[in-house]
Amino acid sequence: MAEAQALRKAVECGVPDNDKFMHPLLLKNRGNWRYHDRPRPGVLHHVSHSGDEVWSVRAGTQRQMDTYTIRKLCDIADKFGEGFVRFTIRSNIEYIVADPKKVDPLIAKLEGEGFPVGGTGNSVTMVAHTQGWLHCDIPGTDASGVVKSMMDSLYDEFKNEQMPNRVHLSTSCCEINCGGQADLAVIVQHTKPPKINHDLVANVCERPAVVARCPVAAIRPALVNGKPSLEVDEKKCICCGACYPPCPPMQINDPEHSKLAIWVGGKNSNARGKPTFMKMVASGLPNNAPRWPEVNAVVKKILMTYKADARPWERLADWIDRIGWPRFFEKTGLPFTKYLIDDWRGSRSNLNASGHVRF
Repeated sequence: MAEAQALRKAVECGVPDNDKFMHPLLLKNRGNWRYHDRPRPGVLHHVSHSGDEVWSVRAGTQRQMDTYTIRKLCDIADKFGEGFVRFTIRSNIEYIVADPKKVDPLIAKLEGEGFPVGGTGNSVTMVAHTQGWLHCDIPGTDASGVVKSMMDSLYDEFKNEQMPNRVHLSTSCCEINCGGQADLAVIVQHTKPPKINHDLVANVCERPAVVARCPVAAIRPALVNGKPSLEVDEKKCICCGACYPPCPPMQINDPEHSKLAIWVGGKNSNARGKPTFMKMVASGLPNNAPRWPEVNAVVKKILMTYKADARPWERLADWIDRIGWPRFFEKTGLPFTKYLIDDWRGSRSNLNASGHVRF
């Protein structure tokens, strides 16, 4: 009874206040920073108007970590840093220190334990990616595995600031694209409509929701062998896989027909430019686990061509805008087909449907 009374009472107040987890100098100088610079790749140096200085050491980590790895990272923070860390949106870890003498020993320890220091400035960032086979319920590939194999081949580009500008990468294990916009993205590409197990649809799927989920109105209710089911108009279907999450009997993942595609040129808006959408430049690449050599070869070919040909501070999309799409395909050596770099001007004929369901 006494033990039950001693338990902390849960407080439903939303996101916890992060002030108590911040480095004291970050808290003291909030909103009062004068400038920051990068003494070396992977290290940010922040200077406030009060004269205080703080160093952030950024190291790459895997997105899926066991408790042993998390404890190791925390032990490094306690022994070689000042006990304060943060994780970035791209799953890097940053150690915050106020003593410049701690920076080099901290870097040496991280590198010695297999955590590369880098990902700042004009480098290839760590990949923003979805869960893949490990956790997601609808993946067409192992997003984490694609990231591992891709970053193995781009290890030096992460550690060094030698690209024309920052390069954001993402991967997505289905066409919902939870990985988001990026300079270069690897996304699953389904090439065949879903195969329907009509014996299970009535018991598993809420048919009106599945019909509404299709963006091109390619799914209709149907009776098959006397049972309520669904049917797909294959002339309309764009093989997006949106029907699979609410209705698993509409299986679209296939070891032979689920491929990978590469998209380039996406970026968010900032003070200097407007956002741009990604465009597909390579399709039908084999979903060849566990190392995906064909995908990695195309990714590296695009990035090395960009690195050699782009002007300083040109993002990948800006480089393509300057040289034009014909030159992009010539320089990278990628084959061009009519299905690539669609800018949606012909979207009505491409999607071949209205969003309205008509019976």
